[in-house]
Amino acid sequence: MGQADYGVDPPVIKRLAEEVRDVHDLGVQVGLVVGGGNIFRGAGLARAGMDRVTADHMGMLATIMNALAMQDALERLGAHVRVMSGLSVNEVCEDYIRRRAIRHLEKGRICIFAAGTGNPFFTTDTAASLRAIEIGAELLLKATKVDGVYSADPKQNPKALRYSYLTYDQLLTEKLMVMDATAIVLCRDNNIPMRIFDLTRAGDLMRIILGAKDVGTLIDNGE
Repeated sequence: MGQADYGVDPPVIKRLAEEVRDVHDLGVQVGLVVGGGNIFRGAGLARAGMDRVTADHMGMLATIMNALAMQDALERLGAHVRVMSGLSVNEVCEDYIRRRAIRHLEKGRICIFAAGTGNPFFTTDTAASLRAIEIGAELLLKATKVDGVYSADPKQNPKALRYSYLTYDQLLTEKLMVMDATAIVLCRDNNIPMRIFDLTRAGDLMRIILGAKDVGTLIDNGE
């Protein structure tokens, strides 16, 4: 969305695509899970009175639109991309099939996972955790608007402390809900480390892949 009020800002999606392409060019297998909040937030309309299942399905369709936009941006940079959807929209993208997704990754294609889990009542965060588990990811990266996990909202409390490292149990115990609890528990129980980082800071994605320890917040089981 960039600085706009709605939709896709072409310069922003181009920068993001360039960063993903550069990481992929290192030989890293990349799967992306995209949200749809720049177009539609199902939970928001559900709170306003819309049927939750209908609202969530509309939100899933918004993520497909964003996935197609990211696919286009990556392909313009020469990457090979497949959009795989949790909802069947065969005219515009593939259905998500775990083994096919793994095969795409093995063949050097970037996979974009759209439509969340394909089910209402589950967030995009939960979809990201689920897809990471299914494809056997070594690391889950959550790109957000803050540079890690804080002890409080840094916009409201300037004295809030940023954590460089947390365990999943600490995250749950202290209710530092950077993701919903279902997504956190999925990662914890399947021993997948997660790093929270700032999407708006150019170059941070590459720094993480190259091993930088000072970017965002690392979360794991502490083993």
